[in-house]
Amino acid sequence: MTNNEPLPPKTCEIDRMITKPEDIKKVLQGKKTATRRNGRYADPGEIMHLEGKSFRVERVYRQTLGDLTDEIANQEGYENLEAYKQSILSIHPGMPWKDDMKVWAHDFSAVEDEA
Repeated sequence: MTNNEPLPPKTCEIDRMITKPEDIKKVLQGKKTATRRNGRYADPGEIMHLEGKSFRVERVYRQTLGDLTDEIANQEGYENLEAYKQSILSIHPGMPWKDDMKVWAHDFSAVEDEA
């Protein structure tokens, strides 16, 4: 999907994008700045609220599991790709990790308080 193509409709709402307590903690600590989901949970520019803090979705794009790298795993809050992969497989028992499986990447950043 190129940057010029319109995004398809969202499959879920932004408030469901990050729900696991350990992931919320990583976002609040600045250790997680991206999340990958099977569906599209947000539009670029949309604001996610977690425990009173706001985060702006910067980019939403398609990616395959084969595209993932250690750097991307770091953005997800993991030490390396293998740790990220094992975490995903533990959440989804029986799910195969296939390099051609497509996911939606959501990159976000903290919104500074306007005080």
